Amino acid sequence: MNILIADDERVIREGIKRSIRQLCPEYEVFIAASTEEAIKIMEEQRIHIVLTDILMPGMNGLEFMKISKRRYPYVKWVVISAHSEFSYAQEAVRLGAKDYLLKPIGKNRLLEIINNLAVEIQQDTEISKKGERLKVSLKFLREGVFQRLASGLDIGNLDIASFVEDFDNYYLIMVQLDAGDKSVRLEHFIVENVLSELIEQRGGGFVVSYDRQSLLGLVTFKDDFQIEQFQEEIMVHLKHYLKIPFQIIHSGLCVDFSTVPQVVTRMRKASASQAFEFEPIKGSGEKAIDVALHYIKEHYYEDLTLEKMASVVFLNPAYFSQLFKQKTGQGYKEYVTTLRLEQAQQLLLNPKLKLAEIAERVGYQDMRHFTQMFRKRFQLTPTEYRQQQNINIHMANGTSQQ
Repeated sequence: MNILIADDERVIREGIKRSIRQLCPEYEVFIAASTEEAIKIMEEQRIHIVLTDILMPGMNGLEFMKISKRRYPYVKWVVISAHSEFSYAQEAVRLGAKDYLLKPIGKNRLLEIINNLAVEIQQDTEISKKGERLKVSLKFLREGVFQRLASGLDIGNLDIASFVEDFDNYYLIMVQLDAGDKSVRLEHFIVENVLSELIEQRGGGFVVSYDRQSLLGLVTFKDDFQIEQFQEEIMVHLKHYLKIPFQIIHSGLCVDFSTVPQVVTRMRKASASQAFEFEPIKGSGEKAIDVALHYIKEHYYEDLTLEKMASVVFLNPAYFSQLFKQKTGQGYKEYVTTLRLEQAQQLLLNPKLKLAEIAERVGYQDMRHFTQMFRKRFQLTPTEYRQQQNINIHMANGTSQQ
């Protein structure tokens, strides 16, 4: 059995990995520090159980689970959360997670969950496994043939007559991602799953990867649903998830399968004159900042660059910075610094803690830098602040004794 641990905190993921290897040495354990790494592993390995942190770089654990369940319906999900994120864990169970783990994670609880899921996995019948494998094989065969056809490549002697009968009229819809040289594995995965789910809801069809930054969907609609409505639905969903510019183009109604390569070529040419979308939908940004503020409160002592924080809530860094200032009235760096130094003030009241330990606890590895930042904020060094507070405490105690 293969288990994947997805958590951006190295101490957590390595600790769980060690525990599983001690408790269940027969299982293979994989680890990922981000959603993108997790998706790569799931594409390359047959994962049976995923333990994912609630707040992950790229997208939160709930969205990761939700968007992956269509492609990996057999995977058992367990979410990892802090006590303050318990409502998220409850929501995850409602959405289909099998269980949750609260930090700090106890070995007995971890073993209990894995054993329960192992029994559940073993109870899956051989018939359903064979049926699933057959279904997946046919899906990949069909999509592989269409991908070659759309690219204008030879499909050999394959008879696609039955395939064509299912789609006597259809639309082609292309989503193009604009990320330059950056890897778009995560975005590609999101588009494939979002587009596939919407196609299933509105009629029939499928999605194929056209090239590294483009996906092509074929769709037929039930009832009188319009392609323009469908395009708008895709736009709304992708604006919620994607943090890079993207573009959606449709073909109009098609009735002849032999023209697919020509239609795709025209769509590619048309894309050159169409603007890329990049601004997330109104409202999703505000929700993202709420998630970010919660994350910062829990992780302020870590290396929280603007870029990393933007990736956690799946926004473009520049757009995240703009939204963050609108919401809090402070720049991102100023907000994090203020939070760290206010925490330092509280810790300085404990005489048992050394200054270096306090600095590290609030996210400063360099004691000199911590002192400089503290003095700049409060016009006192940490030592002077501690001495001043001790005097105030003694005076207050003395006054109360009079």
